[in-house]
Amino acid sequence: MHKSFLSNLATLARPADADAAANGIEAWRAACAESGFDDPATETLLAAVFGNSPYLGGCLLREPGFARAVLSRGPAAVLDELLAELDTATASFADDAETGRVLRRAKRRAALLIGLADIAGSWTTERVCAALSQFAECAVGLAVASLLRGAVADGELNARDEADVQTGSGFVVLAMGKLGGGELNYSSDIDLLVLFDEDRATYRGRRSIGDFFVRLTRRLVMLLDERTADGYVFRTDLRLRPDPGATPLALSVFAAETYYESLGQNWERAAMIKARPVAGDRAAGEAFLRVIRPFVWRQNLDFATIQDIHSIKWQIQAHRGGGEIVVPGHNIKLGRGGIREIEFFAQTQQLIWGGRYHDLRARPTCAALAGLRDHKRISAEVEAEMVAAYWFLRRVENRLQMIDDRQVHSLPDTAEGLDRFAAFLGYETGDAFVADITAHLRRVADHYSRLFENSPALAAPTEDGGNLVFTGIEDDPETLRTLMGLGFERPEVVSELIRAWHHGRLRATRSTRSRQILTGLMPVLVSAFGRTANPDAAFLKFNEFLGNLPAGIQLFSLFQAYPKLLDLVAEIMGTAPRLAAYLSRHARLLDAVLTVGFLEPLPERAILERTLAGELETAGDFQDALDVARRWSGDAKFQVSVQQMRGLIDAEAAGRALTDVADLLVGAMLDAVEADFARRYGRIPGAALAVLGYGKLGGRALCRGSDLDLVFVYQIPAPTRYRTAKERSAHRPISHAWANA
Repeated sequence: MHKSFLSNLATLARPADADAAANGIEAWRAACAESGFDDPATETLLAAVFGNSPYLGGCLLREPGFARAVLSRGPAAVLDELLAELDTATASFADDAETGRVLRRAKRRAALLIGLADIAGSWTTERVCAALSQFAECAVGLAVASLLRGAVADGELNARDEADVQTGSGFVVLAMGKLGGGELNYSSDIDLLVLFDEDRATYRGRRSIGDFFVRLTRRLVMLLDERTADGYVFRTDLRLRPDPGATPLALSVFAAETYYESLGQNWERAAMIKARPVAGDRAAGEAFLRVIRPFVWRQNLDFATIQDIHSIKWQIQAHRGGGEIVVPGHNIKLGRGGIREIEFFAQTQQLIWGGRYHDLRARPTCAALAGLRDHKRISAEVEAEMVAAYWFLRRVENRLQMIDDRQVHSLPDTAEGLDRFAAFLGYETGDAFVADITAHLRRVADHYSRLFENSPALAAPTEDGGNLVFTGIEDDPETLRTLMGLGFERPEVVSELIRAWHHGRLRATRSTRSRQILTGLMPVLVSAFGRTANPDAAFLKFNEFLGNLPAGIQLFSLFQAYPKLLDLVAEIMGTAPRLAAYLSRHARLLDAVLTVGFLEPLPERAILERTLAGELETAGDFQDALDVARRWSGDAKFQVSVQQMRGLIDAEAAGRALTDVADLLVGAMLDAVEADFARRYGRIPGAALAVLGYGKLGGRALCRGSDLDLVFVYQIPAPTRYRTAKERSAHRPISHAWANA
């Protein structure tokens, strides 16, 4: 065994499954005919692998020759050799299938090499993450180069340099998240943002340039993500692109710049901190990052910037210290004191101060923490504790994922499971592991809870608190539980719609200010709808309501100033579909709700009559009079219906009020029709028209949806005689016109 594997064997992982370890070693000996690999140190390492990780054990038996090379020559030299051979091999491939096979085999070998280095303790966790990131960047670059060479060979793309098809191609692949920061975990997805620059690309195909690069991106994902008999390369996630639910897989640079300048969200500012070009036209990628730099890094530390940072804090987590951390089943990435809190702790302070201090724009999390310490934004003690916790939790995360090559972040939820996992980390007992991880989680939670402790607190939607996280691209499990606790049966639908609001897909949420106000309203908003009889249906109606608004700042500000108004809207959406539909078409009614007397019975008939007459005086013509009448009628019926819905008046009082409204409207419209008729046709001396109300109108018991049953009776004086037949016939159309009117 190479000397680099010998330094930490005393604290090596113990096999959690002794039988699996023994069987694995026996199979290994059968696979390795050559001698020199049965010494005690090698056997100890192999027992740790076979006894804890079925995935790595399978890789050992599938790649015995490669494993022997790693054990004899050390992981660093073999990794360098693997990457060099991979570059040489893929350079001659233009076929996706062959490229995929080579990349998948290389991934399996890299995973084995890095896993052995980690378990043996010959590499630190930081070195392990860097090696994973190095291989991922290499694999993505080689896949992109292979695809571009194929496009050049097919005549779809011109290459400025056939030896280097990526440079000048206009095809930009940015790494986001942990790959962008060079901190990839063992079974991580890779987050990519794919762009194309039309000014740099020389496309010669028949389709549009956008279609071409979208197809190229789809093939890239298949090369990396598709599982075959050889495995897979990397699970690939493109959902960090602008508004992934409404945009293609690859966006033009211009479209992306426009999005970030006009609709970019606070969490996207934080995400872009780690963005870096890893494949394709890297110069174009760097140019794009320079253009959007003002979006990420605000030059002036003004009030608006502080509010933005508070907004991020509101969205990402509601915890503010207190309570116990329970280790069994704990999510070390998203849970309290976890990796996400360390990342957020660094990134939010980077966003505040990075516009002023360029050296705070570091992509790696620990480099950012060191920069904050150097600028005295945090103490050396806080930095040391956060860094120690970060690498401890990342080591735990890697071991969790190394067991079965699954992207898991939650610890075992039983004592037996924790004991087995603790053995994989080299602990003698599960209790010792629990003590260590609890100490780290508590320290992180404590530092995190003090971040912006003087900022406005996020109102908890339930008495015992709860997450309301609608950032990013995935549903937050705690948020879904919070929504279910509020009464929503399909919380994932609610979460998806709210994320769409934050992406500015509705006109009402396209402005930055409207989204900021909406973020602060969110706990009150979801609580209001949760109190309705059918929260899901009420929320869907509210989404339709927002979709009809031309803008949202005024409405959201109104809700912010008058939270009770939001309760009323939620009640309408949840219990009165017709009222909800009317309100969706006439959002101006919410202003009327705030007027004095809205929740009191309608005034006496004489006052209503004067009010209607005053409204009609503003009408310029007959069509204006109709519009005024419709608006006045709708507002009055809405007021009566809301009062009845809230139990302020009974059905009898509502019927009388609605009948008064109908009576007055019929009379006013009769006057308007008569005036218009006279203007157009003249008057018949002595003629009269009466309107009779039948049914509910006659009985003064109208409902909001009632028809008006009307009978029109007219009278004209009969002439004593007609001088000619022409005079007699001339009167008929006049009487017919009255009847039709």
